[in-house]
Amino acid sequence: MNEETVMQQLMATAERLATAAESLDRVLGRLDAQQDALNAKVDRIVASVDERPHYEPMESEAARQLQERVAELEKSNSDLKAQAARMARKTLPPMVSAILAKNEDAIGEKIDKGVLDKTLQSLSVEQRIAVKAELARAGMIE
Repeated sequence: MNEETVMQQLMATAERLATAAESLDRVLGRLDAQQDALNAKVDRIVASVDERPHYEPMESEAARQLQERVAELEKSNSDLKAQAARMARKTLPPMVSAILAKNEDAIGEKIDKGVLDKTLQSLSVEQRIAVKAELARAGMIE
């Protein structure tokens, strides 16, 4: 190769490098602009977060009062549920009432076990167990 051809190749390469450098410069300019736009957005977000009012002690006092009120209402609710459980209806099924009617002097009082066993003799074992369970639930036997 001669010297002139080498010079032309060097010149062409230099032009391509200059064009590439210009392209890189434009790309870097666009990246800088995008970075600036992102920084501006981040600054606006940070400013809006900083401007948001902080919770004051009075609000925390109100929250504490609300929590106390919730605790008080939960306790009241549990007390009412316990009271409702104690106040459950203590009525006897018709079959038990009929059996007790045979022994009128025992109604309203504790029933003697011997009298109860005699009264329930005509029933099957399962029925006796059911009647005794109902009487125990009503508090008429122990």
